[in-house]
Amino acid sequence: MTSQFPQVLAGRYEIRDLIGRGGMAEVHLGYDTRLSRVVAIKLLRSDIAGDPTFQARFRREAQSAAALNHPAVVAVYDSGEEELLQPGGASRTVPYIVMEYIEGHTVRELLSEGEAVPIAEAVEIVSGVLDALEYSHRVGIVHRDIKPGNIMLTSTGSVKVMDFGIARAIEDSASTVTQTHTVVGTAQYLSPEQARGESVDARSDLYSTGCLLYELLTGQPPFQGDSAVAIAYQHVREIPKRPSSLAADVPESLDRVILKSLAKSREDRYQDAAHMRADLQAAARGLSVAAPAADSWSPATSVMASPAAEPVQPTSSFAQVPSGASPMQAAKEAEEPEEKPKSHAWIWVLVFLLFVALAVVAGRWASGAFDNVPTPTPSPTISKVEVPDTSGQDEESAKKTIEDAGLKFAKDEVANEEVGAGLAVSSDPGKGTKVEPGSTVTVHFSTGSAMVKVPDLSGKTQEDARKALKEAGLEGGNTSQEDSATVAKDRVIYTNPQAGNSVARGTTVDLVLSTGNTSVPDVSGQDEATAKKSIEDAGLQFKRGDDVASAEVERGKAVSSNPAAGSSVSAGDTITVSFSSGAATQAPTSPVTIPKNLNGKTVEDATADLKKLGLNVTVDYKSSDKVDANKVIGTSPKAGDQVPAGSTVNLTVSSGKDGDNNNNNNNNQQQPGNPNPGGGGANNGVG
Repeated sequence: MTSQFPQVLAGRYEIRDLIGRGGMAEVHLGYDTRLSRVVAIKLLRSDIAGDPTFQARFRREAQSAAALNHPAVVAVYDSGEEELLQPGGASRTVPYIVMEYIEGHTVRELLSEGEAVPIAEAVEIVSGVLDALEYSHRVGIVHRDIKPGNIMLTSTGSVKVMDFGIARAIEDSASTVTQTHTVVGTAQYLSPEQARGESVDARSDLYSTGCLLYELLTGQPPFQGDSAVAIAYQHVREIPKRPSSLAADVPESLDRVILKSLAKSREDRYQDAAHMRADLQAAARGLSVAAPAADSWSPATSVMASPAAEPVQPTSSFAQVPSGASPMQAAKEAEEPEEKPKSHAWIWVLVFLLFVALAVVAGRWASGAFDNVPTPTPSPTISKVEVPDTSGQDEESAKKTIEDAGLKFAKDEVANEEVGAGLAVSSDPGKGTKVEPGSTVTVHFSTGSAMVKVPDLSGKTQEDARKALKEAGLEGGNTSQEDSATVAKDRVIYTNPQAGNSVARGTTVDLVLSTGNTSVPDVSGQDEATAKKSIEDAGLQFKRGDDVASAEVERGKAVSSNPAAGSSVSAGDTITVSFSSGAATQAPTSPVTIPKNLNGKTVEDATADLKKLGLNVTVDYKSSDKVDANKVIGTSPKAGDQVPAGSTVNLTVSSGKDGDNNNNNNNNQQQPGNPNPGGGGANNGVG
């Protein structure tokens, strides 16, 4: 800890170890004694605390960051000023900021080896930065210093943008960058307008973000030089190499996104962070993007420095270059050490001024200022055609607009959440661009949001389902089959992902079709009414089967079904359900006496009585003019005899009078348990 700092700020913030030092401030680990939490504390260096410019910048950082409440922005909890005693006894007011403390490391550390990071990781990092910028721009704040050292990656992989020390409200950005017209920012990530000392806006941050993405994918910034002024000159005049020329794994679509973000003219860049993020994520998924082809970015399209712009003045704040020793925590966001101007920087200033002077001369020549100088008669030239604006037009209208201008029409599709599906988003070359007559203009039409909902395809045929998926911007995938009680054969039961889920455009959706069969439901343990409903709800018919003895299943509850539960059957099939009659009657171990009251009973009642005694029963029929049909005439063994348990007793049952045999035969065929409905059998000892 620096000796002049007090132990506690504002009576609550304990200052602990120094964890970061930069050109303007020192960052300490801190502890909030009131809320019992670890914080980070940034203090303006005491040796510059008396400079009004640095004080204003430091206070502005506190105000800007405190106005932002977003997961991708390092949170500011508190700020203030503390009177510090200086060497010699003098005191000086030093501002401080209390911030969120986060475990992690900066992107500068990630790039310290000069190697590119995987494309997916680079896209994730830059998407997080664009999330933060979309929010800060929406509330009116331009960061103005997006660079690897100001981007933190937390231990959980989240992105945090920090150091709003040179941020300004957008409405204040029309003024010069500083009161002294010096350039503020880090050379490798400066926008052309910052390098020229002009006003900045949200698109300036997007240029710097493009530089960041370029370095993540290639391992090096888009422009390099041996001085800050040399690098600034390249930002103003030079076109960077395609990232794919330095890293073979970078696809052409990412080339397009990066080069559009690095356009010299703000009008040619992405106009907001949301559109840049949408294109970036579309490119990462292999989808088409709104950015023009990389071929269209050539040195001829670069923007010469405006003659009215004041010359770039190399200052220490301009020349902030990342140091190798970056902090390990998110709150260690002290500015990176400032590079001192090199002794030969004035040479680059002269070179830059020379190019500005040449630009002025060229401009005056073009305006006719030297008309008194004789010039050769120019050769006849073909006048170029201006690409018309097709924004918001449907395909038919856009095609007519392009062809009416003497140009050829081509179509492309891009995902866009703000422009309705089927309407033009942009063109390549862009509107207002001068091109040769007959040139091809590709108009990008919106397919709608990059995310689409899976449609409900239930009950559709496979052909209709695949057609509906294509219309929704999705791909039909594999098919499988399942039983369904409610969906007809070969119709869709459900999809995977399921209907209503939001998925990326182009996602493959699998179809599950009905076999036309249904599965027998498991009715075990259900009473008859419940089992009947379960069977019928499955599109099947219910039938009650024979009761079966069961010690495990309560009397009256379903024991099993035929076909068994889980079997695949056709809709409408009959399912027979057996119910429990309770535990089986224990057969007596002592001899059993044949009851004497069986004669005259119906065969069913007599059979039931004998079975209750643990006896088995057989039946013979005999004609009789004395005993009614289906009534017991006698038994064998005789009534009163004792037999072992489990013995078989034969019942002789009347089939009626001889003249009623035919009628009796018909009746007997309807009697349950009658094995011989055709007439009399052996007497078996009954007289």
